[in-house]
Amino acid sequence: MRDARAHGYRLLTALGAVVESLVHSNLFISIAATSVALSTMLLVGLAPDPLALFIVFAATLFVYSLNRITDIEEDRENVPGRADFTERYGRILLAAGVVLYLLAIAGAVALGLPGAPFLALPAVAAALYSLFHVKRILLVKNLIVGVSWGIIPLGVGVYYGTGPRAGILVLSVFFTIMLTVAAAVFDIKDIEGDRAEGIRTAPIVFGIRATRIGAFAVTVVVAVGVVALVTAGILARRFLVLLGFLAYVAAYIPFATRNRGALFYGFVIDGEHVFLAALVVAMETF
Repeated sequence: MRDARAHGYRLLTALGAVVESLVHSNLFISIAATSVALSTMLLVGLAPDPLALFIVFAATLFVYSLNRITDIEEDRENVPGRADFTERYGRILLAAGVVLYLLAIAGAVALGLPGAPFLALPAVAAALYSLFHVKRILLVKNLIVGVSWGIIPLGVGVYYGTGPRAGILVLSVFFTIMLTVAAAVFDIKDIEGDRAEGIRTAPIVFGIRATRIGAFAVTVVVAVGVVALVTAGILARRFLVLLGFLAYVAAYIPFATRNRGALFYGFVIDGEHVFLAALVVAMETF
């Protein structure tokens, strides 16, 4: 019995180390962004395209790897483990992100994809967020994150040449709002570092409790909006799967506190998009 418990403990420890590496290396957040693209494709009835998914993955890895380098001083206060990881592997991961991002751009240009010029947007977002420090302005940090992720469904539409479909436009607004919410909740763990760097975030200005209440209220309003759009026939019934995503968000909001570890924020919260993609794939399969 004791040997079995020891084996189980070692297994959990190893699994935790793997998850932590995925989170700190930005591979998991890149998978999450790719999941947004996959969910969009399936919900609007498009066949998933590996190249489109690769482009999203590469752009996300580049943006977040750059951000880890520029934000390392904040991370020393907020997430020491991630700061240590960045010091060891950050430049290697950034180089990998740059190479993959350039490959994505080169591939899009070589294939003559209509949305190739839009691949400059991740670099613009990275510059605004990581280099020009506009994130010091209240809620701008969160909005940049939200809008950047909200562009993914629009990019899918451009890639496939579908035009402004209602489903794509709604998903763009949906992810913009919900990523803004997630970014605000995420800031709860970063209060000390953000305050030291002079960054005004919702938890600092309004307090943790008010931030959680506001995030929950927005989530409920979005849920009502999804049901209303489906009821009105603007969205197909399969879009009700978004309610599962919103239930996931509503479930983690009360547990967002300053003492939660990086895995809660980097795996549970960022994992909301992987969760949605799994729901959509399951719905399409069964």
